[in-house]
Amino acid sequence: MYDIGIDVGGTGITAGLVDDACSLIAEKSIATDRSMTAGTLAKVLMRLVRELMTENGVNASGIQTIGVGVPGTANGRTGRIEYANNLPFCQGNLGQLLQNQTSKKVYFENDANAAAWGEYLVLDEKPDSFLMVTLGTGVGGGIILNGKILRGVNYAAGEFGHMTIRYNGIPCNCGRRGCLEAYASAEALIARARKVMDKRKKSLLRELCLENRGNMNARLVFDAYRQGDKTAVKVVRKYAEYLSEGLANLINILQPEVLCIGGGISKSGDILLPLLRERVQEKIYSRDSAENTELTVAKLDNDAGIIGAAKLRLCEG
Repeated sequence: MYDIGIDVGGTGITAGLVDDACSLIAEKSIATDRSMTAGTLAKVLMRLVRELMTENGVNASGIQTIGVGVPGTANGRTGRIEYANNLPFCQGNLGQLLQNQTSKKVYFENDANAAAWGEYLVLDEKPDSFLMVTLGTGVGGGIILNGKILRGVNYAAGEFGHMTIRYNGIPCNCGRRGCLEAYASAEALIARARKVMDKRKKSLLRELCLENRGNMNARLVFDAYRQGDKTAVKVVRKYAEYLSEGLANLINILQPEVLCIGGGISKSGDILLPLLRERVQEKIYSRDSAENTELTVAKLDNDAGIIGAAKLRLCEG
């Protein structure tokens, strides 16, 4: 038997078949059309599910549930995206629209909560308190307490990207200034890389960007860092400084057993994690405690959101 998990992201949408061992068996992706309404998106998602099943020889009797992870405030009770500052299809009851198209139970969750749940499920030992910070188009987060997702009174808990780390700082597209997302998202890293690169006309980072047809991305920044490029080193170290501010805040407030870094940027955890551990340790109030939060990198990479969404039924009760 399988569950289907769908991860709706800012640039792409992926649906996957997940077995009872929380293993991703097959997946299918399409690009995100930001102009879609909730009604159109629901039809697109269900078409993607049907194509995934057909291509893998799975019929309806082999599917237990369908889970969907979406950006923003995902009200699991009403099935509505109440607010999503990175995507426009807030209007319309997406969860109910999906449920109307299938006889399977549909679960509806914030994408970062789903990713956190996926990472939590594959841990050998389950901590009582587990936080995940996702670094992608934006900065999201999920909180797992005593084996349950903490959603808050209005399903908006865990929006770590919208804590302020710089008073009156860079404008964020949520409407505030100085948010962690404005400094520590993948887009923020890319923007800073371009700014620094433009001031330093000779750098390996510039060469790699030109070889990539002028398209900058986070992978290029970390590739240049690995090769000792001074421009990339400056960008990454500043990025780690900003991110560590947010992580230290979370630890000071919640003191979780585990704080996990996920999202696309976590693929460069070999570089980022040592930088973060050093900076976070300097900033946390509990720096002299015998036991402190374990800072780790996600195991599932981009599959966490799919697996977590697929297994939302395990969070019931």
